[in-house]
Amino acid sequence: MKLNSTHLRRYKEIAGLFWKYGRSDLVKSTGIEVEDGTDRGPVTSRHVDDPNFQRTTVKEKARVKPVGEGENGAAKADAKKKKCEVTPDGLVNDLEAMGPTYVKLGQVLAGRPDLIPETYRTALARLQDNVKPFPYDEVEKIVERELGARISKAFLEFEHEPIAAASLGQVHRAKLRDGRPVVVKIQRPDIRPVIEKDFEVLSELAMTVDSHTKVGKRYRFRTMVEEIHLTIQNELNYEREAQNLLTVGRNLEEFPHIQVPQPIMDYTTRSVLTMEHVSGRKITKLSPLARLELDGAELCEELFRAYLKQVLLDGIFHADPHPGNVFLTDEGRVALLDLGMVGHTAPKMQEDLLKLLLAISDSDSDAVADLVIRTSERDEDFNGPEFRRKINQLIAQTRDKGLAQIKVGQSILEVTRFASENGLHVPSELTLLGKTLLQLDEIGRILAPEWDPNASVRRNVDEFMSQRMWKDVSKGNILNSIIETKHFVSGLPTRLNRIMDAVANNEVEVKVKSVDAKVVMEGMQKIANRITTGLILASLVIGASLLMKVETNFRLWGYPGLAILCFLFAAAGGFWLVLNIFIQDYKDKKRIKRK
Repeated sequence: MKLNSTHLRRYKEIAGLFWKYGRSDLVKSTGIEVEDGTDRGPVTSRHVDDPNFQRTTVKEKARVKPVGEGENGAAKADAKKKKCEVTPDGLVNDLEAMGPTYVKLGQVLAGRPDLIPETYRTALARLQDNVKPFPYDEVEKIVERELGARISKAFLEFEHEPIAAASLGQVHRAKLRDGRPVVVKIQRPDIRPVIEKDFEVLSELAMTVDSHTKVGKRYRFRTMVEEIHLTIQNELNYEREAQNLLTVGRNLEEFPHIQVPQPIMDYTTRSVLTMEHVSGRKITKLSPLARLELDGAELCEELFRAYLKQVLLDGIFHADPHPGNVFLTDEGRVALLDLGMVGHTAPKMQEDLLKLLLAISDSDSDAVADLVIRTSERDEDFNGPEFRRKINQLIAQTRDKGLAQIKVGQSILEVTRFASENGLHVPSELTLLGKTLLQLDEIGRILAPEWDPNASVRRNVDEFMSQRMWKDVSKGNILNSIIETKHFVSGLPTRLNRIMDAVANNEVEVKVKSVDAKVVMEGMQKIANRITTGLILASLVIGASLLMKVETNFRLWGYPGLAILCFLFAAAGGFWLVLNIFIQDYKDKKRIKRK
């Protein structure tokens, strides 16, 4: 680890955060508990929900002065209690105080109900679009520097107050010189070096945790940190986001109720993104009366279908559809905003995800387990039977709930959690898909509480599977197959002649590759070493016995000295050999029990 002042300050802040929340429901829900040597008592949901709930360590209790010892002592005691306060809103405030990197991490956690309790998720949700904005003076400097023109020349109007502020930037309404209404997203000033330094610290801490703890080896925190870092780097490039808007908008043209605002490329740079203005309201701001006027089921069906097409056919999908990024326009359409975070799926992964969605919707636990095991990386301590048992329990629970209550995204995230707990490392695309579908489930329950996402999967996946097959049967693929067949047929006689000649000349060799050959050879080597050591010790004993009859001037304890030395060497070697055998057998038994 680096020990400069910046890193030391960050280490101190992160350590303080873990000390404060290490034994709260936030950390206990993940299966990780920070032991700090203090007695803070159990945390219940009642405590977490109570804004006045406070924690006090044993040392602090000893220092609190009783009533009557003066107002100064009572004030100090209150200050200490407030410092140790553990509430969801307190976590949000702490993350905001630590800077934009940790605000972004809070936004990521807000979309992970498999890791974060509901009370904390609700509090963290305000980080998605309710972050303190930066001054308009900075906005003006950045826009003019990036566009190379004064704001008054580039825009007919430009509102000073932002309509939304997030961790990486904020959005202002404006009008182009031709009168078109637009929104302009401006990146926070000097944010890139701050992000890089923060992730350097987080990567070092994650590497330390991965190297020295079982939890780190199980979850691979450094890999998680690197994936989040790459995602944020992509989000900081507004030119890339503009391309995402163009691509996704083009892919979803067939859906009349889905709108993706298009960028104004002449007014877009790496740090400034100008795009069409969408007039509407956030999904979360809809009143019960407004929902009655909507055909929520139709909107949900089309939105879910659009996402399935993105994931299973297009290979690029909007990966952050939380309610703050989904608008209902004045025309009754669903607008997808903020395409800085997108997911990519390769053709092979698309097929695997398609099969997984079908298996979950059909409650086929064996197919779910087989697919996850086949597509994941296994640790040495992978526990297959336990993983399958957990999957069976999950599918049985979802089957008992009834189809309408099943959350497809929640089920996928639960599958990934069970995989991590049992020595499997699933592809990051699977986790991202689970998070995305879960956010869609939440939007669906806002627009149409009775809408059944599981039934939508079954309705649409069959059609997408057919489209995938026709997509593979393209003109280019057919021509490639014909060319490969031609090469195979033309070269077949020559290959057959070579095989027959090799058989006739006894030149055919069969090579067998044993997966456990290395382990077997190591075991045989240990056996040979022990036998050789035993023979040497036996030779020393026999030689010493023969030397006892040889009279020499060198004597020990009245016996021939050389013979006594051979006896001593044999005794020491025998003791070492027996001790080594017992120690090695004990270690082998412990390793077998762990498996």
